[in-house]
Amino acid sequence: MDFLNILAQTTETTTTETVAAEYSLINIDWIWNHIISLNLLEAATFLAFGAVCLFYGWRVFKVLVVISFAMLGGFAGMMISDRIGSDDNLLLPILTSVTMAIVSIPMMRWCVSLLGAASGGILAAGIWYACELPEQFMWAGGLTGIVAGGMISFIVFKAAVMLFSSFGGSSLILAGALALLHLYPQTAERIQLFVFDEHWFLPGALLLMTLIGVYWQNKFIKDSPSWGI
Repeated sequence: MDFLNILAQTTETTTTETVAAEYSLINIDWIWNHIISLNLLEAATFLAFGAVCLFYGWRVFKVLVVISFAMLGGFAGMMISDRIGSDDNLLLPILTSVTMAIVSIPMMRWCVSLLGAASGGILAAGIWYACELPEQFMWAGGLTGIVAGGMISFIVFKAAVMLFSSFGGSSLILAGALALLHLYPQTAERIQLFVFDEHWFLPGALLLMTLIGVYWQNKFIKDSPSWGI
């Protein structure tokens, strides 16, 4: 009986680990490898540009929207090019990137609202991950954030601008700061342990900086009534 109980427990543990691995939606290794691939100049650039987006995104949000949609178009073009096996791997991404950038200009309000909704979805999914809830249902948390962020963004345009620019700035600052800390042996191992072992670390830092950005942008906007589209 003892042998059967041990076998059942082992099988159950293995099955649970297999299911968890199958439904793992966040690839921390992929995120971390991209962060540590930044050199000193790139990390400093991320920090500087991220600070501008975090505190003054409301002033340059049109440029940020065009850049964001150009990047989305480029990624989409790369995926389509790989799928169809195109011989020219640059032509289609360039065309889709330019097209998305041009389309985003006359549809600025809609694009800002979509970016705000996407930011809300990512933050909500991050909170789900930080609370160590089942990853196979993380889409539910992300969908809740998309709905909440989308409703706020489509109702209050100012909120959409602050949300997506603060989120973007926070992401750049966090990536740049982690890359810098990883460059120094004194902090490299410790920061890597935080990233992989503490589920709350990345989403918590991202959410905190985003809230700080929203708070300060709101203060700056109140002193500058003439802004927007």
